[in-house]
Amino acid sequence: MSIEVNGSKVNWMQNETIKQLFRRMRYTFPLVVVKINNKVIHRKDFSDVIVSDYSQICVIHMIGGG
Repeated sequence: MSIEVNGSKVNWMQNETIKQLFRRMRYTFPLVVVKINNKVIHRKDFSDVIVSDYSQICVIHMIGGG
């Protein structure tokens, strides 16, 4: 059982939320956009949305500059 995060296969963990997945993958970026199976997930929902097996997840890191 696996999921895909930005094109890489990752082991799927049952009942894991987006927030827990980020912690496991050591993602610490303050501003990100997340899409699961092409559906945008709002930041406020990262602690509630459970990642399903075989999901395709796209994490876009926002960077500011001047």
